[in-house]
Parts: sequence; C-alpha cells; structure tokens
Amino acid sequence: MATEGLYAEYFGLSERPFTLLPDPDLVFWSPQHRLAMTVLEYGLLSRAPITLVSGEIGAGKTTMLQSILRKIEADMTVGLISNARGGRGELLQWILNAFDVDTKGLQDNYVARFQRFQDFLLAEYAAGRRCVLFVDEAQNLSAEGLEELRMLTNINAGKDELIQLVLVGQPELRDIVRSPQMRQLAQRISASIHLDRLSVDQTRKYVAYRLKAVGGTGKEIDPSAAPLIQERTGGIPRLINQLCDLAMLYAWGAEHPRVTERDFLAVLNDGMFFGDVTAGSAE
Repeated sequence: MATEGLYAEYFGLSERPFTLLPDPDLVFWSPQHRLAMTVLEYGLLSRAPITLVSGEIGAGKTTMLQSILRKIEADMTVGLISNARGGRGELLQWILNAFDVDTKGLQDNYVARFQRFQDFLLAEYAAGRRCVLFVDEAQNLSAEGLEELRMLTNINAGKDELIQLVLVGQPELRDIVRSPQMRQLAQRISASIHLDRLSVDQTRKYVAYRLKAVGGTGKEIDPSAAPLIQERTGGIPRLINQLCDLAMLYAWGAEHPRVTERDFLAVLNDGMFFGDVTAGSAE
C-alpha cells in the first residue's frame, strides 16, 4: 500500500494538509499574522536598524519569515542565519558566510574579518543595495552575541546605516532584550511584534484554510471540533497540525466519512499526541 498520501486520497485531497515542515504556500494569515507581516514590511521599508519578531515554538515565525523572504526587493542583499551560537568571532563568521563573503586566510583574524565585512557593506551601498540580516532562533544567542549584532548597526555611510537586522525568536528573546545589560540593543529596535496563540475561532478558520488549500471543502474536519483542538494544542499552529494529522489518519483507518471530535478523542485517549498542553493538569 502506498503511504505517500496516506489519508489524502480518501478525503479527496491533493496532499496531506497538516504537515510539520514550514510551507509558505500554506500560510494562514490570521489577524495577528497579518499584523506581524505588516510590522516586518514596515521595518524593512523604514530601514529600521532592528526589527524583532517573537512567538511560541510552532507559532509560525519561520513560515512567515520564508514568506517575507519571497518578497525581498531587488535592491536588498539578504543574509539568513539560524541557530547561530558561539562567542566573539564565531558569530561574525556565521554572518560572513550568510552573505557569502570570502574570508580565505582571515579565519584567525577578527579585526581583518570585520574590516572585510565592512568593506562588503560599503560596496553594496555604493551599488545601491542595502543589506538585511535575518537571524532566526535569536534567543539562542548569548548576550555577547546580541551585543556583537548591535555593533553592526553602528556601521554607516554618513547618515545611512549599512545593515538592518531582523531578530526572530521565542518569547524568551524579549526577556533577554529587556534585561538591563541589553538596553543599548533595545534602544535600536524600531519595530516589534509578538505572535500570540490562535483563538478557537482562528483555529477553526486555520483548519478549514489548510484543508481548502489542498483541494478540500474545508469541512473534512467537523468545525465543531475546533474548541477541543484549540484547548489541547493551546492554539499553536504546529501542534494543531500534529493533532489534525493524527485525527485524519484515525478517521481514515476507521473509514469515517468525516473527522469528528470522536477521532480526536481517540488520538488523545491512545496517547498518540505528545503535544497536549493540558497533559498533567488537574481534572
């Protein structure tokens, strides 16, 4: 039996609607995601030194980031780093690699590498291009690393800054930035947004959107299951995907014509869903 589509063909879908990998083609634009995208676009267009986007794990930050990268204009040179770690010098090498700047023979010379990067920024500026560095999972950076990033925003040509930063991370990133030692970095943040969890109504619309995006009617999953889905996943899109994927699999196996609350309860009762945010809470 072919497993590529699993339940997709059974429900008349072109593919599984609830995969876990970020897919910019399946972005559900809730009001908060639209606002976050607006803030991101504002930060880029206004040449904000630093733009900050935070949200829970699985809230859709990376997917949204991929969407904004698709819209980058021709006059922007983009660098993207994710999960960067390390002390002084290591982060700079991540950045140089992100912009594909040649550092042959300079690996052990921090000053020379910094000068090479500054020369790169000046050359891009002279060519009419502005540089934007996206840092995903920025909460993993140390205070020293974040300060090193801030220092990059001091590189300028007259009144024009040569690089913009977009920091994307989990909620703790905001806590780090608010700490007294990060006040200089905080003062450089001109645009900021936090992605909240989806409400019950937004969860219902999210599920229907994903189903319609792959050729469904949007009602393959009974809309009345939305409160249960939102409660058990906390309204986090990645967890919604996990739970809905399993429920559709269960419904397919049981040959149910529609996925209803009973299928979700079967998944939960069997302990197949490990993202249950209510697990361990008092009954």
